[in-house]
Amino acid sequence: MRRVTGLIAAALGTFLIVLAVMTRFYIAGQVVKFPLNENNVTTLTGQNVTYFNTGLLQSERGVSMTETTTTQGDVAAGSAHTAVWNNFTYLYDNTNQQTFNYSLRRLAFDRRSGELVNCCGTAIDGKKRNLSGLGYVWPLNAKKQTYEVFDSTLMKPEPASFTGTATIDGLRTYKYVETVTPTQFTSQTLPGSLVGTAEQTVQLGEFYTATITDWVDPITGAPVQVTMSEHLYLAGSSGSQVLDLLDGTFTTTPGSVAAAVSTAKHYDTEITRISLVIPASGAAAGVILLLMGMIIGRQRRRYRYANEAAPNLAGAPG
Repeated sequence: MRRVTGLIAAALGTFLIVLAVMTRFYIAGQVVKFPLNENNVTTLTGQNVTYFNTGLLQSERGVSMTETTTTQGDVAAGSAHTAVWNNFTYLYDNTNQQTFNYSLRRLAFDRRSGELVNCCGTAIDGKKRNLSGLGYVWPLNAKKQTYEVFDSTLMKPEPASFTGTATIDGLRTYKYVETVTPTQFTSQTLPGSLVGTAEQTVQLGEFYTATITDWVDPITGAPVQVTMSEHLYLAGSSGSQVLDLLDGTFTTTPGSVAAAVSTAKHYDTEITRISLVIPASGAAAGVILLLMGMIIGRQRRRYRYANEAAPNLAGAPG
């Protein structure tokens, strides 16, 4: 009986150790992924913003603006490996109580690396684009390195460099900075009167420059705070600025930061439990059972050997 007990304990211990290894290095990778059913609203605000009002054909200066971004997952379009999220961004002039602009992005990406995938009807403002780099999120277990992040203004990826760590609402984050030097990405034809020339129409280059800072939870890869300093402007052939289209700095509101941090902390706990706590506990229990089985088996052998070595005193002469 002791031999059977020892074998069962050893077998169960071995099974738990193997299961712990599989959970740590395989099962966790299959379970821990970006969700298909994302549903999130993030708000950023900007003060002292300048932009060109196309309705009134005049510049608005020193205004307060709010950028609201709503992200929702298209569960039916996703799969075990790919998530598809729709993202609607709405920029509103609070000072003059009017809409500045809005945009719609539909991006598909790898559910572990965050890398964009060209499938599933992905488009930006209704136009199909060739996408690459990161889109909505950083990779799970993000590294202290430079990542290529897709810039939806330039329609191409730009490097976002790791620049250090910071604690945001009690959450340790990695800080990544994307710096875009003045870059022409298109051109516009408009009345010469708008830029103070006698020509009936003029063609000007549209330029973009920006510094975008993301504070990212490295475990979930989710940005919890963003600051965007963006400048869109028209310039002549010499490169000299002629007209501001948008110039301002936008920062995630405290309420949106708090919500993002709370969500990140929740998933951090879940990921840590699946990736570390459960495998470690299983491995520890397996080692204990394996040792117990070995000890019980050894005690059984010692007991048998002792009986075999004991002298038969019943027939010994007195």
